[in-house]
Amino acid sequence: MRIQVDRERCVGAGMCALTAPDVFTQDDDGFSEILPGRKAAAADHPMVGEAVRACPVSAVSLHGTD
Repeated sequence: MRIQVDRERCVGAGMCALTAPDVFTQDDDGFSEILPGRKAAAADHPMVGEAVRACPVSAVSLHGTD
């Protein structure tokens, strides 16, 4: 599984960063991004699923590696 933040869709609500602060942060413009060095392990973090559900505009998503 891999996690993705759609920066075109993100409105900077910050719900992902509040839900999973070990994985997400907000850049200088207020948009969400995955913390450097966390992309590989991010999908396995226990709160990532909650962060996906918490995003009010569905900018955060999980994708299979099929």
